[in-house]
Amino acid sequence: MDKYAELQKIINVKFRDSELLETVFRHRSYVNEHKREGGSNERLEFLGDAVLELVVTEFLYKSYPKENEGTLTDWRSALVKGPHLADIAIELQLGKYLYLSKGELMSKGREKPYILANTVEALIGAIYLDKGYKIAHEFIGKFILDRLPPIIEQGLHIDPKSRLQEITQEKMLGMPVYKVMKEEGPDHAKSFIVGVYVKDELCGEGSGSSKQKAEQEAAKKGLKKKGWK
Repeated sequence: MDKYAELQKIINVKFRDSELLETVFRHRSYVNEHKREGGSNERLEFLGDAVLELVVTEFLYKSYPKENEGTLTDWRSALVKGPHLADIAIELQLGKYLYLSKGELMSKGREKPYILANTVEALIGAIYLDKGYKIAHEFIGKFILDRLPPIIEQGLHIDPKSRLQEITQEKMLGMPVYKVMKEEGPDHAKSFIVGVYVKDELCGEGSGSSKQKAEQEAAKKGLKKKGWK
């Protein structure tokens, strides 16, 4: 457990169950190659996702009584979305603890946003199981909820695809068209590169573990390239 001493100090959580913390960083690709070393972090990720959504929803509901459901939903989406969680994983240096297959290591799996985001959710699930709701709430408050003000100020909660569509319609440019430019990886770990076109002009390219995520990234880059806000 010494290898996790620094992390536990940073997050201010001392785990009782050492195997639980170990499981947080065991990616399914690694388990496929080392079947005797325990399960992957997928179940913890599943639990952590639910705990995260509940804590964020409760916080927004209580903290912003005058905001409507649509606005709260947008803010929640911004807080729990993959890229945001990946940033938190990078801040906590979770990538260096990951157990990955040789293939994932070769493809820089420690830096892949979707793997990092899933690891954050697995960590939340493990904290919840080991320490309970209160400590999980404190972790989420410190590392996730505190980031809401800049998200609101910078408009990061605005859905890039919806915003790009609004602008192209306002400018009479028609609907943005998304095209898959590249698809790679095995079925259980696909990655996509998608381009967004406006009037047959390639405005931006995005990558992600799903077509939807890649489209969002492409729209975001397209907005930036065009100088549209």
